Amino acid sequence: MTKVPTVHRIALLFNGNKIFDRDIIAGIGEYLTSTRASWDLYLEEDFRCRPQGIERWQGHGIIADFDDPTMQEALSRVQLPVVAVGGSYAEESGYPKDFPYVATDNFKLVKLAYDHLIEAGLQNFACFSLPQADVNRWAQEREKAFESLTQRDGIQGHIYRGVGTSAQSWDTAVEQQIAWVRSLPKPIGIIAVTDARARQLLQACLFAGIAVPEQVALIGIDNDPLARILTRVPLSSVIQGTLEMGRTAAHLLHQMLHGHGGQFADKRILVPPAGINVLASSRHEARNHPHVMQAMHFIRQYARQGIKTEQVADYVGVSRSSLDWYFRRELGRSVHDEILRFKLDAAKRMLQQAHGNVAEIAVSCGFTSVQYMHAVFKRELGCTPREYQEQLTQGAAANPSPSLSSLPLLQEPIHGD
Repeated sequence: MTKVPTVHRIALLFNGNKIFDRDIIAGIGEYLTSTRASWDLYLEEDFRCRPQGIERWQGHGIIADFDDPTMQEALSRVQLPVVAVGGSYAEESGYPKDFPYVATDNFKLVKLAYDHLIEAGLQNFACFSLPQADVNRWAQEREKAFESLTQRDGIQGHIYRGVGTSAQSWDTAVEQQIAWVRSLPKPIGIIAVTDARARQLLQACLFAGIAVPEQVALIGIDNDPLARILTRVPLSSVIQGTLEMGRTAAHLLHQMLHGHGGQFADKRILVPPAGINVLASSRHEARNHPHVMQAMHFIRQYARQGIKTEQVADYVGVSRSSLDWYFRRELGRSVHDEILRFKLDAAKRMLQQAHGNVAEIAVSCGFTSVQYMHAVFKRELGCTPREYQEQLTQGAAANPSPSLSSLPLLQEPIHGD
């Protein structure tokens, strides 16, 4: 007679309103989908995390976000298997004791962003962080990584924490951010500790007329789709390995539920970033003429609104023919070609993300008609928009996300008991 597998009751103590936590939860879900683990998952219905009283919960195991400073104390009294998830620490003393810990590698996150800005030819660097507090320990670790990299290279790095933002402090925060950016040497590359922080700074720069990325090349961390769509200039970002973190944490807990917990006490697994999504905010290219820099700043913000060369020239304050001459001399293409390039890049991104049908994408990206977008794709890429999207789909199928075989080698659990 076939034995019915045990269904384990697992609590996920995360703040699902944050992209970092959401993606870890998604990674846990991927693990369950790809294995025979039978878990019932328990989360707060508003996706917040309130660990008070968790020691009285009658479950089998817990995966929790230990970036929350209250979590370790709350779970120290729990007799269940616990897997901790959070950020890495430069000092050993920062890690929780007696818990297996799956961490995003904060140093590698910052290094990937820093190297990207170095490759863009920048020589001045800054870090936009968060106010110092226990809940922001991970942000301070990213500051340390930034300081370590700039000191290694003999560069003076600039760190600004600013204030937390709320309805009451928005105006003050923006004014302070603008004042800080204006005080920095230019051009400069700025690493923000999150996409949310990067979005705030990008908005402040645009409000103050500070050209991004000509004067300020900006990159965040998280690859948060919400932050990307809420900015006029597409935001570059480091992609955290959060899906792998979730899969790894679930794999560890699965082992512990099957009697292998002793070997994992104090085990640490650092997960590197999954990559970098390079968009307009960090694509710094040195511009020799201020008219070209001003024009690029305007085009980057408004290309998708159907602007014409005349509007760009009016913004810069020169004639259309003069601006075209500056563009051809410096970029080798006309103002019209540059506007079209931004529209095409936007359409390619939307097709990749499957945002709407082709007609909706054409309108959203500032093309006057579907037929015109079709003609531009054929001329520039040699394929139609639909064919381009199909090529992306085929490429994704040929390069699937990492399987469980890429997770840290652990003893295979005994299934079905």
